[in-house]
Amino acid sequence: MHKSIALPEAFFQPLGDNAYQPTEATIGPWSVDSQHGGPPIALLAQALRRFPSEFGLDIARITFEILGPVPVEPCELRVRVLRPGRRIELIQGEMLVRGKPVLLAHAWRVERRPESAVAVADPFAVPPLPEAQAQVFFHGVDYFPYADALEWRFADGSFLEPGPATVWARPRIPLVAGQPTDGIEALLLILDSANGISAELDIRHWTFVPVDLTINMHRHPTGEWFGMSARTIIDTGGIGTVTTAVFDLDGALGRSLHTLFVRKK
Repeated sequence: MHKSIALPEAFFQPLGDNAYQPTEATIGPWSVDSQHGGPPIALLAQALRRFPSEFGLDIARITFEILGPVPVEPCELRVRVLRPGRRIELIQGEMLVRGKPVLLAHAWRVERRPESAVAVADPFAVPPLPEAQAQVFFHGVDYFPYADALEWRFADGSFLEPGPATVWARPRIPLVAGQPTDGIEALLLILDSANGISAELDIRHWTFVPVDLTINMHRHPTGEWFGMSARTIIDTGGIGTVTTAVFDLDGALGRSLHTLFVRKK
């Protein structure tokens, strides 16, 4: 039976000088020593979003490379400009644990100018936000602090059903103690779970680990509820992809893509 945790104050405690201490809420279902991908990805996204832009450019795409398991240990964040520009620029962020990079990210920042283009609507139909639901997670997983730290409401599918799924979710606690959580970080806290909600294989017998995450956004997420509609495809060679439509209560806002490494345990 799943045992819920007493939620900590936040996913991370700030230590100063761009350093952070992960809390129990960051722990995923695989190991008590490793974070779920969502919290560290969201924390690095925060550093990218906050990095000064001389020309007020907006993040339009971020790709995260997951270099290995992210330990539940203090981390340091670094951001730099790779390709400067007045209208388009590329910045890079990295997360280090004990001086070793564990996450790498590249973000394109683009000028957003009102009335500079003809709008073409996203055809994805956003489902209504369901009523509150019981929190039920994967079979055989009795300790999943990260999942406990979010509220999940499925519009289609569930953690217990294989196949495509659509879910709304929101964080129950802030990303960083004492700080507001921006929409981009809140969405990314959730989005690394796209391969879990749309799993085609039993977590008890298979490993399907994302090695990256790319998100493209035509606008920034807002509000407190964020959604994803995900589908997993797997080849017999053990490589998979997860494609996801992402949205909030104002409508569709972009797409994401994971690459999966798939093997029998």
